[in-house]
Amino acid sequence: MSGKSFIAELRAKPGRGADLIALQCELKGLVFQNEPDALVYELFQSEEDPDLFQVVATFRDDAAFDHHMHIDFHDRLVPPILDCVEGEMKIAFYRSLS
Repeated sequence: MSGKSFIAELRAKPGRGADLIALQCELKGLVFQNEPDALVYELFQSEEDPDLFQVVATFRDDAAFDHHMHIDFHDRLVPPILDCVEGEMKIAFYRSLS
């Protein structure tokens, strides 16, 4: 089975960009420490628009993604991350073809 990836676009509420970065960096560190089947988890900030972010993640398979979605620190960090986001987070899922 092929890997599962997502790309999420998040726009920080005015004045909440630093909070969003701190929470996402904490999540990224915990992902790499506790999820060996998370192959990529990166946060990117737009150079033109500092309130615009992309999160790119790749998991070995569906089981690894499901594990990520139910791990305790995900449940703890995602609500405050979403509280920093203006409007709806845009997310798209992809499959690795190689």
